[in-house]
Amino acid sequence: MPWAETVIYEAHVRGFTLLNEDLPAPLRGTYAGMAHPVTIAYLKDLGITTLELLPIQAAASEPRLVAHGLTNYWGYSTLGYFAPEPRYATRAAQDAGPAAVLDEVRTMVRQLHEAGIEVILDVVYNHTCEGGDDQLHVSWRGLDNALYYLHDGNSPAALADVTGTGNTLDFRRVRVVQMALDSLRYWAQVVGVDGFRFDLAVTLGRGGYGFTPDHPFLVSLQTDPVLNNLKLIAEPWDVGPGGWQTGSFTAPMAEWNDRFRDAIRGFWLSSARDGSHGRPMDGIRELTTRLSGSADLFGRSDPPLARGPVASVNFVTAHDGFTLADLVAFDHKHNWANGEDNHDGTSNNLSWNHGVEGHATDGDDATTEPWSAVVPLRRRSQRNLLAMLLLAAGTPMITAGDEFGRSQDGNNNAYALDTEVSWVDWTHDEAARELLDTTKLLLALRREHPALRADSFFLGTPRPGETFADLLWFTEHGAPMDHAAWNEPERRVVQMLRPGPSAHDADVLVVLNGRLDDLDVTLPPLLPGAGPWERAWSSTWDSPAQSWGDEPDDGTTLEALSVQVFVGRRGAAAAKE
Repeated sequence: MPWAETVIYEAHVRGFTLLNEDLPAPLRGTYAGMAHPVTIAYLKDLGITTLELLPIQAAASEPRLVAHGLTNYWGYSTLGYFAPEPRYATRAAQDAGPAAVLDEVRTMVRQLHEAGIEVILDVVYNHTCEGGDDQLHVSWRGLDNALYYLHDGNSPAALADVTGTGNTLDFRRVRVVQMALDSLRYWAQVVGVDGFRFDLAVTLGRGGYGFTPDHPFLVSLQTDPVLNNLKLIAEPWDVGPGGWQTGSFTAPMAEWNDRFRDAIRGFWLSSARDGSHGRPMDGIRELTTRLSGSADLFGRSDPPLARGPVASVNFVTAHDGFTLADLVAFDHKHNWANGEDNHDGTSNNLSWNHGVEGHATDGDDATTEPWSAVVPLRRRSQRNLLAMLLLAAGTPMITAGDEFGRSQDGNNNAYALDTEVSWVDWTHDEAARELLDTTKLLLALRREHPALRADSFFLGTPRPGETFADLLWFTEHGAPMDHAAWNEPERRVVQMLRPGPSAHDADVLVVLNGRLDDLDVTLPPLLPGAGPWERAWSSTWDSPAQSWGDEPDDGTTLEALSVQVFVGRRGAAAAKE
């Protein structure tokens, strides 16, 4: 699947399938359940192209968790780099032995491939399950502690930790690099996966003087004939010195873009929350930089701009943090079930509860205050965030369940909870079904219109053989954004026009109102050859069905904190319309 057409869906094998009653009971929570026709039909109908699975390499839970009756549910605690996690196999495969477990994993990958879905594995080569100096001796520590692990250089030496787990694999060592490459080739060649997402990837590029993009391991990924054509994604940070490196990796790596996450949340949630309390709100400059592909981060290559916006894996949520529904319902984390007195997990969520902390319960009346005012705004905010994710330049990643409003009850670090908190609930109310339909529509717009799938950075000027710029920005009056408009510190309204890349491709106009009041907007002039503007979607619509029969003229009214999308069709399509 070309990067420009890729839509990633991040899911946990067990948590995604365990509660799905449409699956046969023995297959729920298993690799076989992930590859069942019911699961595949759902993923295809949603419109994703690429399934990114949380770690499925064999893992073990930390002793502290076991002592508290918990488990490392996410699996970022690897025990064996050449074996699948047996807990996710069916009971029949477990009883039949390791070969049957491996066969079930390979069958899952093959069946997803037959449906046209790529499989990427989240892999953890930065540390092992063995913890700190006084913890487990079950794998590499027993083989060669001094060689495989990073130490502090003192005498006696102690483990150095740039991962936050108690230990760090030492990628200055040839055998560590060899082990990681051998493992990656195994999963690519024997299991057949299409790529990898590297947890805390900065650790994998640390040499004697910190991180370097020319580290031997990273160069090997570029040159290895088995690995260099796979989809490779870096989580571009760790917790060591100089650990934030977003934009510093090189092709063929793509990277998680935390600046995108923070800009989208900041504009639509935390800044709007500030405005609701009479405080200043952020303007559009950071937001528009992220929507247009984050060239400031990923354009710094040799030669410049070579990686393109597809190097930016855009996300608003991930397994780590609030879900989409919780982002709009909680100002604070609620991690009490984790056994760490709510000290774990980030406190910088950039979220907004819209006036009331938490979700309405079964005993609350949604038709009365405060819920009658709060709930509709929360639903609109979810739609705003999804629109930014799926209409921005870059590679979007959806977290499983966000498309229909899955909640973790305010827990933003549910790594140790193999419970209903973490599992995907497949019982949907009307609001969940409407949000799912909205997600499908936005993904369909992305598929239908090449203007929304840029594979090279925008120049802001006409490309060779073209008559107008590849990206245009307008004010609410339909006039081009000038220097003064860009430098209004609290400007919260903008129109982004993405021209179709060919004479037969539609132009797409995205209009944003981040203000707390309604606003009349004049749409920009149509580009040559395009038909009249058609309103394709509005975040004020609970359901996409509201779009039927709703056509604009040269202007529109944008409600407070809302997004509208317009399409200007060209050629035969415009004439037919």
